[in-house]
Amino acid sequence: MSSETPFQIDVSDEKLTTLRAKLELASFPNELEDAGWKYGAPLADIKRLTERWQNGYDWRKYEKEINEQLPMFTRDIDVDGFGALNIHYVHKKSETVDAIPLLFCHGWPGSFLEVGKILPLLTASAPEHPSFHVVALSLPGFGFSEAPHKQGFGINQYAEVAHKLMVALGYKEYVTHGGDWGGIITRRMASVYGGRHHKAWHTNLPIGKSPSWRSPLSFLSFLLTPWSVEEKAGIERTTWFHTKGRGYFSEQSTQPQTLGYALTDSPVGLLAWIYEKLVLWTDNYNWSDDEVLTWISLYWFSRDGPAASLRIYFELRAECEDIGQNPTIPMGASFFPKEIIVLPAAWLRKSNNVVFESHHKTGGHFAATEHPEVLVQDIRKMFAKGGPAFAIVPGRTGYA
Repeated sequence: MSSETPFQIDVSDEKLTTLRAKLELASFPNELEDAGWKYGAPLADIKRLTERWQNGYDWRKYEKEINEQLPMFTRDIDVDGFGALNIHYVHKKSETVDAIPLLFCHGWPGSFLEVGKILPLLTASAPEHPSFHVVALSLPGFGFSEAPHKQGFGINQYAEVAHKLMVALGYKEYVTHGGDWGGIITRRMASVYGGRHHKAWHTNLPIGKSPSWRSPLSFLSFLLTPWSVEEKAGIERTTWFHTKGRGYFSEQSTQPQTLGYALTDSPVGLLAWIYEKLVLWTDNYNWSDDEVLTWISLYWFSRDGPAASLRIYFELRAECEDIGQNPTIPMGASFFPKEIIVLPAAWLRKSNNVVFESHHKTGGHFAATEHPEVLVQDIRKMFAKGGPAFAIVPGRTGYA
C-alpha cells in the first residue's frame, strides 16, 4: 500500500476555456406554460445558472477556498481482484489526542465537499463533547479518486477501499457516518468489518427491512399498529420518491454508459440532471447559485468525468432490493422528514442494533449541507460521555 501524497485541486486553464465555450454554445428546450417543477428543472433556473457559470462564476475562487479549508491527500489502495486505485480523501486530525477516528462516506450526487461544513465541528476539542479525527474519501469514480477499470466493482469493493484507507491511516478501529450510497457502503462495512475494526456506525439514511409474513409476530404487529403522524408523512415522502422522483435511478442502474455521453459532453445537461436532485431532495434549503455551481463543477472537473460516478448504480442495484446481512455493531440514526426514503423507525430496530435515534422536524437528503450543526450534535450525542456508544473505540474516548 502506497504512502500518502498531499493533494491540491488545480484545474487547467484549458479545461476552464473548454467549459466556457460549451456553455456559450448551449441550446435549451422550450417549456410548457406555468410548468414550474412539474416536468423537471425549470427553464428559467437552468438559463440563469448557465449564464452565471459562463460569465460570473469564479471557479478559481472556490478552488482556492477548497484547497485552503480541506486538507486533501491521495494514496493507492489495493483492491482484491481489481488492482490498485488512487484514492482521494480529506483527512483532518483533532487536537485531542484520543479523538475518535470517523470515516465520512458520501453518495451520489454528493462528494467529499459535503464534509466541509461539519469538519471544523467534528474536529473541535471541548470538555462538553467528544472530538473526532475525520477522514472523508472520494468514492472510486467520484471527485478525484480513480475509477474502477473492470466490471463488477460492487458493494464489497467499495467497503474494502474505505476500510483499507482507514487502516492505512493508522485507524485499525474506527466509527463511520454515511448518507445515500455512503449509508449503504458503511452498512456493509459494519457487516464485514464490524467488531474487530468497525466499532459503530451512524447514518442519515436509515433503511430497514419491511415486515414480512416470514416473521409472523412482527408482521402481525405491523398490521395492527396504527401509523403515527410522522410515519404517515414518511411513507408519503417515500411514495413520492418511488413514483415521481426515481426515474434517474432506472437509467443509471441499467444503461449508465448511454446517459454518460450526455453528461460528459454537455455541462448544461449535467447541471440540470443534478440541480433537480439538489432542490427536490432538500427541505427548502436556500442554495446559492455559486454553491450549486461549485457542486456541479466538481463533477465536471472530476478525474474520470461525470459518467464514472453513474456506474455505482449498475453495480450496486442489487443492494437496493436486498440490503444483505444485518450488522450487529451499534448503530445510530438521524431521521429527516424530506429524506428521499423515510421508513418507520420500528423497521430499522428490527434489523439493526439501534442504540441512538434522533427525529428532526426539518431537513432532507443532504443533512451535512442543510443542517450541519444538527447532524454533528447527533453524532456527538451518540459517542459522548453517558451516550450509548461512549468509548466504543478502545483508548479513544474523544475527550482530552
